[in-house]
Amino acid sequence: MAKANPATSKGDSYFKWLTALCSLLTPLLMAGIFLELLIHSWPSLNKFGFSFLFSQVWNPVTEQYGGASSIYGTIVSTIIAMLIAVPLSIAIALFLVELAQPRVSKVVGTMIELLAAIPSIIYGMWGMFVFAPFMARYVQPLLKDTLGFLPLFQGPPMGLGMLTAGIILAFMILPFICAITRDVFQLVPNVVKESAHGMGATTWEVTYKVTIPYGLVGIIGALFLGLGRALGETMAVTFVIGNAHNISASLFAPGNSIASTLANEFTEATTQMYTSSLIELGLVLFIFTYLVQVLAQFMLRRMYKSWSVGL
Repeated sequence: MAKANPATSKGDSYFKWLTALCSLLTPLLMAGIFLELLIHSWPSLNKFGFSFLFSQVWNPVTEQYGGASSIYGTIVSTIIAMLIAVPLSIAIALFLVELAQPRVSKVVGTMIELLAAIPSIIYGMWGMFVFAPFMARYVQPLLKDTLGFLPLFQGPPMGLGMLTAGIILAFMILPFICAITRDVFQLVPNVVKESAHGMGATTWEVTYKVTIPYGLVGIIGALFLGLGRALGETMAVTFVIGNAHNISASLFAPGNSIASTLANEFTEATTQMYTSSLIELGLVLFIFTYLVQVLAQFMLRRMYKSWSVGL
């Protein structure tokens, strides 16, 4: 048997340790960020405790702070964005893969990917100066006239507010979800779809009985990627959400999110408690995003396992 080259073995050992150190960088970085947030938010945690999560009061004069309105705004705007972006992304991806001509699919696919490269502040400026006036003039009055009996669509149509922020967020996460979903659909073997067509299935039946189930794991992964982007978006939401510390059932009412509160008020924090409360909001967002990703990994592993057993 040929003997191993000592130089090659030593090189493999160095490479192994180098890659191991690189793999440890991410968890160490996350742990460092968490500890830094925890240390600097400790005065707020010590004073307000769990009531910080449920209190709507945000008064720098009296040094009373609560993150309920910011947490509420983050959740509501994200839900609106996902409800709009998810079906649109899947529909666009199916059209590009199953129905569109190759030239059309290439052009439209490239344009969608370019949307992901637009800076968030551009979305925010466009939303504030173009989309918000459009919402105030046409969309919100129409919703109020037709669905005004619901608490969600009551109040003055100002343009800015939760609904506008959610729609802008949907525009921002749509390219990410759509691009990944399109790639997932392209990985479905043609022989599987051709077999379904050969058995007499229509394009629609092949889509929802073959293409979507085959790529379901990848679709779920794309949805959680978009969800993570929506939760932490800052500048675009800051421009259009209204930036008010209140909780309202109406989607027309101004509100705020954790990210927009940090962007608006961090430079104005002149006291330790003010700064600590803002950092605690950052800690809440960090934990919330981490739990979402843990849930995503858990769901994907369960789906992979059941999919493997099914094979």
